[in-house]
Amino acid sequence: MYSTPDFRKGLKVELDGTPYSIVDFQHVKPGKGGAFVRTKLKNLLTGGIIDKTFRAGEKVGKPDINQSNMQFLYSDGDGYHFMNVNTYDQVQVPEDEIGSDKDFLKENTIVEVLEYNGKVIGIDLPNFVSLKVVETEPGVKGDTATGATKPATVETGAEINVPLFINEGDFLKIDTRTGEYMERVKE
Repeated sequence: MYSTPDFRKGLKVELDGTPYSIVDFQHVKPGKGGAFVRTKLKNLLTGGIIDKTFRAGEKVGKPDINQSNMQFLYSDGDGYHFMNVNTYDQVQVPEDEIGSDKDFLKENTIVEVLEYNGKVIGIDLPNFVSLKVVETEPGVKGDTATGATKPATVETGAEINVPLFINEGDFLKIDTRTGEYMERVKE
């Protein structure tokens, strides 16, 4: 059981038999009355977000979630295949469980695979990945001052907006939480 002082972003909790992840929370101590905690919770089964308020000290359940580090091997028509880095066991995750995270999955990437009651419910990507630009319009000298962007396709097939000076073959650091370009990196 977790209590409200234990709340932090990313904590997995269980309400009414459903696993949630805390997206955001705020402790509130009004002048009158008892303290409470406002939260935004993401349903780990459906991906929906709800707002919920808890009284200070209220307890919530701890879900039966198993997180294991796994290496992404490949994808085929049946789903995405991962290998446990400790036991070398392989699991197949259906494409609908991966969702938009597939845009940043590159072979050999280490991810956390989430299992709830023995069923894979999703993955947690690293916060940043390095991907190669495979298609974009050529950069023009002097384009760095305007702050304008152009679309670029990276090796996983995702399309992101990048500054005008980015060229094909460049490696980019991308934030997987927002899908935004962070910086150019050397690979």
